Amino acid sequence: MANIDQVIVKPLLTEKTSMQTETFNRYAFVVDLKSNKNQIKSAIEKLFDVKVLNVKTTILPGKLKRFGRQTKKTNKVKKAYVQIEKGQKIEFFKDI
Repeated sequence: MANIDQVIVKPLLTEKTSMQTETFNRYAFVVDLKSNKNQIKSAIEKLFDVKVLNVKTTILPGKLKRFGRQTKKTNKVKKAYVQIEKGQKIEFFKDI
């Protein structure tokens, strides 16, 4: 099994994800492309000490970006939407 640091890249904090957090108790993370749902679930449970109900993942394709005359493609990104039990929450900035 992969290390927790290798599975979870960073939390995804946007306006859309904060609305999902308030209504469905669902958090979003950017994860490694090779990680599967079981690895994501166990990493979140160990790292934040919460009970994960389900995990939904999506892979976003890279975009074409122009730099003058050159075009380059950005990397793919895998997002994981993790729903936790009601009454629990994840605090990203508790030690700051």
